[in-house]
Amino acid sequence: MKKKGSLTQEIWKARYLYLCLLPLFVWLVIFQYGPMYGIVLAFKKYSARLGILGSEWVGLSNFKRIFITPVAVKAIANTLRISVGRLAFEFPMGIIVAILLSEMPGKRGKKAVQTVLTFPHFLSWVVVASILRNFLGSGGVINELLSGVGIGTVNFLGNESLFRPLLYATANWKEMGWSAIIYMAAIAGIDPTLYEAAECDGASRLKRIWHITLPGIRGTVAIMFILAVGGIMSAGFDQIFNLNNAMVEGSARILDIYVYDLTFRSVPDYGFTTAVGMFTAVINLFMLLGANQVVYKLTGDKMFS
Repeated sequence: MKKKGSLTQEIWKARYLYLCLLPLFVWLVIFQYGPMYGIVLAFKKYSARLGILGSEWVGLSNFKRIFITPVAVKAIANTLRISVGRLAFEFPMGIIVAILLSEMPGKRGKKAVQTVLTFPHFLSWVVVASILRNFLGSGGVINELLSGVGIGTVNFLGNESLFRPLLYATANWKEMGWSAIIYMAAIAGIDPTLYEAAECDGASRLKRIWHITLPGIRGTVAIMFILAVGGIMSAGFDQIFNLNNAMVEGSARILDIYVYDLTFRSVPDYGFTTAVGMFTAVINLFMLLGANQVVYKLTGDKMFS
């Protein structure tokens, strides 16, 4: 048996591949790992005059403020409500769309539908919010039609009870086609002879989906679910920021919006806002690890050991 070379020799053999990766490593060091020393702000009372390292050390007091500040507590509650709602109403949509597209006959029709469903992903939330205001605003198309038939106007964008459903509906419209791509790739990897054998045995289309398609993409669904749970403290800043207004602020102020308001709309408190960001990251980490273990126990699939 040929003796395997040392690690240094293996790297040298693949030196051109590593050279291609060099810009990525440089970017990671400069923009990801380099700024990490600033996380010490979470434990300090920052002073621009003294700088990050010279500022007064206050220990965990910034973290304690998170749980005794009513606005911060409300922001945590809003973040969790919206994120759990996203898991319930948005996460399954990519799977459903992928299955429906895979069951469509004809390649041309399938490609056309997939293109229509995927296109909104490439629109920014600024554009989507503008479209919504044109359709659902007080002087928008929908309210003009309602007024025309004598129903009267409805304040769609300023109603707190409609805010979260509007978030889920618009996020699904924008992202479900894009989310379906990875599941369609997983479905394409299922052995087609399984479907042929099931059809010969008289299995209906729904039974083939239930007993072949869903088990075939279970690993992919498990990984995507773990990743979704791992981002539970990030409820979608871009979307909420662009759809937010004074009338729905009580429901729209998530942690990211709260940090933005503290930083740009009041006197900045960098120590406290860094503590909020670190708190969010730590919770996301524990949720990721916990979801990985729960999914592994339930399905046998996991993202990492």
